[in-house]
Amino acid sequence: MKLTVTGGKGGTGKSTVATNLALLLSKKHKVVFVDADVECPNDYILLSTKLENEEDVNLFKPKFDYSKCTKCGLCVENCAENALLQFKEGYPFLMPTLCSGCRTCQLVCPEEGAILDDYRLVGHTYRTKVKDNLELVTGVLAEGEERSYPTVLAARQRAMDIDADIYLFDTMPGTGNHVAAAIEDSDIVITVTEPTPLGRHDLEMILKLLKKLNLKAWIVINRSDIGKISHDELLKNYDAEIIAEIPMLDEILESYVSGVPVVEKFPDSRAAKIFESIVERIEEVL
Repeated sequence: MKLTVTGGKGGTGKSTVATNLALLLSKKHKVVFVDADVECPNDYILLSTKLENEEDVNLFKPKFDYSKCTKCGLCVENCAENALLQFKEGYPFLMPTLCSGCRTCQLVCPEEGAILDDYRLVGHTYRTKVKDNLELVTGVLAEGEERSYPTVLAARQRAMDIDADIYLFDTMPGTGNHVAAAIEDSDIVITVTEPTPLGRHDLEMILKLLKKLNLKAWIVINRSDIGKISHDELLKNYDAEIIAEIPMLDEILESYVSGVPVVEKFPDSRAAKIFESIVERIEEVL
């Protein structure tokens, strides 16, 4: 099974939800937990563990052999990212940070060997054993890098190469391709939101994405007692269902500060019981 925890808005508590679900599910199943929030990965902090077994994520970039380049300009004309420039009667040159690594320049070049393979480092992935039945795969974007999609894909691939019963993904905020890459092919998608105008707005954005991917959403409303926002229209329009509401609880704050998820620090608490009810719903689908 592939399970994804997401949320259009940042700061809704999706990582808190994801880490607690990962721990509970690992009591009965072998779980690979994937932190695909590559711009701000913090699941390893919430689990009080370390990043281990680093692997580089490299992205293709063109390397020009000017001894073979005829200055035809086809590479520049066909670069969708405008990452290549060429002045009159000069050779093309690359602005690396704009390059998406699509290889179009190499494909359209009529001179064999004029554009060679080169690479730039865009991120890293890590694999950490948390418990006997729980492994954490983390994607981390390189400092200053703007393109998160390749690192999300690399983290996903590294995770899916591990044999497991459940793959649990914690996505980035937003609704871009970096989020879709983590969500696609999910059996269950849990969307974490909050009862605020911005929370509702971004919830609708993620529900639109899930509708395009033909996926049903289970909604968890975090900090449910801070506002009164109706979700009835969204539930009707996007085939979504509210499966849990988590109020502001002291035990969640205490567990967050201590670096021990609430289901372990306060296993008999109200918060832990809410997470257990979500796992019961997941178990029904398994």
